[in-house]
Amino acid sequence: MIRFLDLRAQYHRIKPEVDAAIAKVIESSGFIGGDELRAFETEFAKYQQAEHCVGVANGTDALEIAFEALDLPPGSDIIVPAHTFISSSEAVTRAGHRVAFADVDSNGLLDPADVKRKITDATRAMMVVHLYGQPAPMNALLDIAREHDLKVIEDCAQAHGAEINSRRVGTLGDIGTFSFYPGKNLGAYGDAGAIVTNDDALARRCKMIANHGRISKYDHEFEGRNSRLDGLQAAILRVKLHHLDSWLDQRIRIAETYNQVLDGITELGLPTWQDVRHVFHLYVVRTTRRDELREFLSGADIQTGIHYPVALPDLMAYGYLNEAGAYKMATALAGQVLSLPIGEHMQESDAHEVAMHVRSFFEAQGEPAARHADAGNRS
Repeated sequence: MIRFLDLRAQYHRIKPEVDAAIAKVIESSGFIGGDELRAFETEFAKYQQAEHCVGVANGTDALEIAFEALDLPPGSDIIVPAHTFISSSEAVTRAGHRVAFADVDSNGLLDPADVKRKITDATRAMMVVHLYGQPAPMNALLDIAREHDLKVIEDCAQAHGAEINSRRVGTLGDIGTFSFYPGKNLGAYGDAGAIVTNDDALARRCKMIANHGRISKYDHEFEGRNSRLDGLQAAILRVKLHHLDSWLDQRIRIAETYNQVLDGITELGLPTWQDVRHVFHLYVVRTTRRDELREFLSGADIQTGIHYPVALPDLMAYGYLNEAGAYKMATALAGQVLSLPIGEHMQESDAHEVAMHVRSFFEAQGEPAARHADAGNRS
């Protein structure tokens, strides 16, 4: 079987390091705060080329805290891509603002042209999601933000280590947020998250919001919340951070193998990227025969996923907007996207095997390009 994700295999490859890190925290009783948290915040900030990192309890908290720290006028319109996980839009509403969806491009990334169309006098910010590990078109989006005086929140939950022009995502806008959910490229052994920024005041306010409105123990300047990255998770993340770039390199090699072998299948849309470091949290293809292909691959013991099967405006949660079906690309992607297995648990030969099964599926459907499968065998 070719697994979609194999965290058990990952753990066994780094087991001595992880076990030692966990034992160190338990021995020191540094469960909340402490040396491991401070060390991880310093190391992750350096890795992401940020001045500050604030560890929090999870990625959704990171988004909500970021909005609170930005101190936008209550009820502001915030532009959010229509194709992503609900935490991106949920955080807007829970922070007291209004979601204004904008459509996406064929890779699921925020479409600058539609962003322009959605800006109103009430718009105060845009949330840019670096979906699947691919940086969004930040140059165009930042130009729009500057023109309209908008804050930019980068949702980097799937994009640890992704780059544009050698700059890591998360520091291109005003503030960036990360999730360390176990299945992420950099994942904890439970929920965990972080906020990064180059703004000293924003970093301090995020830290205070996450810790009951205080810096020192009883110096509460305002009411905050309890959202802390614990010492055990910080220690585990420190171990994994040392391996992250090699894991990302392997994901990129697998993605390149997929693209080479699958090239030329006209009924299959492949991810496209240039001049960026796409870190492939997911490798997502598009086809109108998605469900048939997924069943075919399952029969060959190949696990797949769907991210995401419903466009956000089409969810019941956003029925009050009366915008179901209004975002053509987001709605189309929801019915077509299929995530193929990818990760450091795989070799290029595994990717080649998966891709050849995909080609054979389309060949059986009469896809002409699939008859030239040997031309794609470059792994």
